[in-house]
Amino acid sequence: MFIVINGYAQTIEVCNTCAVKSINEAIAKSKPFGKIMVQKGIYLEHDIIIDKPLHMVGINNPIVDGEKKSYVFIVKSDSVTVSGFTIKNPGQSYTKDYAAVYISQSNHFKFENNTLEKVFFGFLIEKSHYGTINNNQVSSNAVDQSSSGNGIHLWYCSNIRIENNEVHNLRDGIYLEFVKESEIINNKSYDNMRYGLHFMFSNHDEYHNNTFTNNGAGVAVMFSKFIKMTGNTFTQNWGTASYGLLLKEIYDAEIENNTFQENTIGINVEGSTRITYIRNNFIRNGWSVKIAGACYTNNFKENNFLNNSFDISYNSHMNDNTFNSNYWSSYTGYDLDKNGIGDVPYRPVKLFSYIVNKTPETIVLLRSLFVDIINFSEKVSPVFTPDELVDSTPLMKPIQ
Repeated sequence: MFIVINGYAQTIEVCNTCAVKSINEAIAKSKPFGKIMVQKGIYLEHDIIIDKPLHMVGINNPIVDGEKKSYVFIVKSDSVTVSGFTIKNPGQSYTKDYAAVYISQSNHFKFENNTLEKVFFGFLIEKSHYGTINNNQVSSNAVDQSSSGNGIHLWYCSNIRIENNEVHNLRDGIYLEFVKESEIINNKSYDNMRYGLHFMFSNHDEYHNNTFTNNGAGVAVMFSKFIKMTGNTFTQNWGTASYGLLLKEIYDAEIENNTFQENTIGINVEGSTRITYIRNNFIRNGWSVKIAGACYTNNFKENNFLNNSFDISYNSHMNDNTFNSNYWSSYTGYDLDKNGIGDVPYRPVKLFSYIVNKTPETIVLLRSLFVDIINFSEKVSPVFTPDELVDSTPLMKPIQ
């Protein structure tokens, strides 16, 4: 909401035949809390500094071309709204993070319904709060990580809402560092060179109903706590070191109702504690969940493990993580009392998974009779796998 000054809001129109022909000129002439309407056309401008509260609207999709010289829009004021533009060709540099939209120390900003093309960085936002990035398209032509930037990049921000955006062909689709109390909702991030979503040192954030597809290494969540991730889809993140989701040094998180489908590793967990995994679907992954070192007091409950090569990989003999009432498609037990719960406990860690962790080349034996034999022998008398890592109440039918 914008404040009306002196009883009216000033409006300036920009077009090739108007009195004001450039966006920079319109900003210079505008009063605080004024409105700028930019008509259809191509505007060859860069370093467009918005240093006062403004509402800027593109009519019939005007194109602002930075000609690869510098930043395109630079926001240095509170209460700025920009919508309806195509913004393209910011500069590219190994020493400066040029962006199509650079927002610094701004509060209550909103960018929506814009298209950012051929960007180095798309949105670069720092030390800003209470902003919204909604319904934008952000894309580039990333070739290698060193010469590419991120689609939506936040640093030292809070209370930011990133919603309904589509980001692709960048280094990282969405990147957050030192960001708190923010929401990432209903975005599509795909075909990015490194991560669909990458965030570090960011607490009390929520990620809901996003889709991450065919990214270099999926999604990385690192050195953060009090995170909620629900309703997301992680799919087709394939590669020798790839995964749907990496959790590294994460504490007190909720991972619920997500789908991990056709990834090399569904979730790769390192040093993460007090996490609840509830009602997630793990479908046709190489490994559903791969747990490495210092992961304590985690609870897996009512998840579906469907046709994965390995359900759980675990590299320690000690375990205090719990598995309760999950459905395992490889479970071969029975249910004589017909209560929907298997009468025989299920041990999700197979000996062959342990062997592959130690000697990756043995994966070529995956479908051999030899593997069935050694897995059966470990099932009968566990020696290498944690004896207490067991689902005592495996479900007989998948959870809908």
